[in-house]
Amino acid sequence: MRGSRKRAMVTLVQLLRLLLMSLLSAAGEAQLSSETDSVSVLINCGSNSTVTVTGRTWTGDLSPGIGGNLTLTSASPMEEATSTNSTLGPLYGSGRIFTGVLNYTFRQLPTGNYFLRLHFCPFALEDSHNVNESTFGVLANGLRLLSGFNVAGEASISSSYLIIREYLIPINSNGLVLEFAPEKGSPFGFVNAIEMVSVVGQLFSDSIGTVGGGSGGTTSLNLNRGLETVYRLNVGGPEIQPRGESGLWRHWGVDTGYMINPDAGIEIKNTSNITYASMNDSAVAPLVLYETARTMSNTQVVERKFNMSWKFKVDPGFDYLVRLHFCELVFDQLNGRNFRIFINNKSAADNFDIYAQAGGKNRGYHHDYVDAISSKVSSLWIQLGPDTATGASGTDALLNGLEIYKLGRNGNLAYTVKTGTLSKASSSNARRARVLLWGVGMGLASVALLAVVIGFSIVIRRKVKMNESRDKKCVWKPLFLNEAVLNSRGGRRREGAVGGGKNANGSLIGSSIRVGRRFAIAEIRAATRSFDESMVIGVGGFGKVFRGEIDDGTLVAIKRANPQSEQGLNEFETEIEVLSKLRHRHLVSMIGFCEENNEMILVYEFMANGTLRSHLFGSDLLRLSWKQRLEVCIGAARGLHYLHTGADRSIIHRDVKTTNILLDENFVSKMSDFGLSRTGPALDRTHVSTAVKGSFGYLDPEYFRRQQLTEKSDVYSFGVVLFEVVCARAVINPSLPKDQINLAEWALRWQRERSLEKIVDPFLEGGFSPESMEKYGEIAEKCLADEGRNRPTMGEVLWHLEYVLHLHEMWLRANNIKDDNGNSISTLESQQAMGT
Repeated sequence: MRGSRKRAMVTLVQLLRLLLMSLLSAAGEAQLSSETDSVSVLINCGSNSTVTVTGRTWTGDLSPGIGGNLTLTSASPMEEATSTNSTLGPLYGSGRIFTGVLNYTFRQLPTGNYFLRLHFCPFALEDSHNVNESTFGVLANGLRLLSGFNVAGEASISSSYLIIREYLIPINSNGLVLEFAPEKGSPFGFVNAIEMVSVVGQLFSDSIGTVGGGSGGTTSLNLNRGLETVYRLNVGGPEIQPRGESGLWRHWGVDTGYMINPDAGIEIKNTSNITYASMNDSAVAPLVLYETARTMSNTQVVERKFNMSWKFKVDPGFDYLVRLHFCELVFDQLNGRNFRIFINNKSAADNFDIYAQAGGKNRGYHHDYVDAISSKVSSLWIQLGPDTATGASGTDALLNGLEIYKLGRNGNLAYTVKTGTLSKASSSNARRARVLLWGVGMGLASVALLAVVIGFSIVIRRKVKMNESRDKKCVWKPLFLNEAVLNSRGGRRREGAVGGGKNANGSLIGSSIRVGRRFAIAEIRAATRSFDESMVIGVGGFGKVFRGEIDDGTLVAIKRANPQSEQGLNEFETEIEVLSKLRHRHLVSMIGFCEENNEMILVYEFMANGTLRSHLFGSDLLRLSWKQRLEVCIGAARGLHYLHTGADRSIIHRDVKTTNILLDENFVSKMSDFGLSRTGPALDRTHVSTAVKGSFGYLDPEYFRRQQLTEKSDVYSFGVVLFEVVCARAVINPSLPKDQINLAEWALRWQRERSLEKIVDPFLEGGFSPESMEKYGEIAEKCLADEGRNRPTMGEVLWHLEYVLHLHEMWLRANNIKDDNGNSISTLESQQAMGT
């Protein structure tokens, strides 16, 4: 009888438990449903069309159906940019370019907190704009989000084709005004997409834990300061792509790249269902985040020597909110594991027990901490380790995820590196004292000179105005080209008009050399059928390149500059100077020019087989054999080596890439497009200090960081070309998995494992000497060394490539394989020996 009652009681308890779980589940689903009912505003910038990406609709900022909720106002003409790169996807194939202040004004938004995401894709603009020159700032309702922001630089550092900046900002009944503006001296800024997602419910508590005093310290959090998401990581698990969890569409990266010692923690995964510790936490993180974790290895626990440590680069001088996510996946009891939490080497929590904090096993829980970073520190540390002082049996540590937010300070979330400022107040005071003393001593002399200075200023201003008035009559001002024309006509050269060195733009200046034939505009129009679009064979920031015929049918390439492009004018000037004083078999030759009717046109030899890239991928043109590819690389290396060594001062190309390596009718390679070239450093200098220019994906990271240009910057770009040649894929391909997007990084990882042959272009399979491929990979790897001083010279690269070709030809001979013309190697060598 007692047994029956006991069984009945057990059954009743189980039924009550099931009923309670059912009610909790229903409540949780209701909560989740209400929270996913958030507001999303998705803008496809620089477009009047609507696109659908990952199931969400993005409306063009000039779309007729956008209504009165969005207004665009600009202090200067707006411009749309489109990309021909189909791999970027529909959202990043366009962008909004601004040369003055541009405002996006959003009205009729429900009040509350919003995640604001600004999307930037520098690769989308590369064909038409030099994104390296773009620096700008952004404000949101007066809160400064970005200052001195260079997208290409950020992308180069992070090795990503896409930069997304995320902020959490409050929006009141007045809506939101986003203000974009180029920095002083920057020609333009741009944005590709704008995303706003409302946060339903309370994502952060008003009271946050502090670090430095153990457990228990708190501080208040005011979201009106604004927050920027700096890091959001799935610890011990895979990348979590943005999706509709809680309607917030957040991205979670992986933590391995930030760990000081990846072996300090092992990855574990749950074996049962995960729930939230609180029904109100469904918007905090997706449940999948709590299914994986990183915990200390058994060896770590026994030896108790190390913590699990993560180090993050942050902006100095700001407060940071650190959110740690926990879920006990192993122990089903109290004190299963107890550990300490350190943030920036300060204690944040002692004797931390996840089971006790979350209220059980498999329950997702989070804890927030705030800490200030001084103006002299640029890193943030998070460490979890054993709490040996408690004497508890479990001294392991566990972490499932983490987020780091930067808190605004005095209406500012932006950080700009300042250079050239004095670091100590005493230095500044001493300098002021010296200036004051000097001023007193020189005061009388200044008064005496003032009248003279004013007089000269008046004369100079009048002269400048006269020159400006005269210049407005002609769009182009190619002074040295006019000088060359004057010389070719037998005119007398003005003394000192053109000399060695560089002009105000930092481009090359050579002596006044006759640059070739002067074409009439009528001849150019006849050659290009009046610039018929069907004759276009290339487009760049300077303008278009046309195929043409002159005289008795000689084919030429005709480059016509866009009169509105200041960048194009500078590049034309530089290109003329380079090609006027240099001639080489592996440099494209300039035939002549035309400057009538405000046109700026250059005429080059025609390269029948187009660009090297077109024979690697993305076209139906002839694919090149391994031997042909080596010969093309050797020719390009010879051209670059000549640039670096063939003149009194070296010339640095600055834009080495496969589209600037052209092939003639015999597949002889020649370097082209010298518009970004610069004279190298003088003998007593190690580098040239200059603004960063080049092409995304090929840019030397050391040059970008230091803005110090050397010949080794060309070597780095050529190393990227070498990997592009052997892999036959784009240097940036956003459609690939994240670790494969950047070719240089991806190929370098395989090369360092000595497994380059595994990623070789399938077209080459079985057609190359393994030994030649091994040596080829080694020289490409050396070209991509982090520091320029560790890279070879172009002469050394050339020597190694010739040796690679020699190894391959020996392999062809040993295997009795014929060359690309169908001749056996022995026959070919005999013909060469006989001079035929």
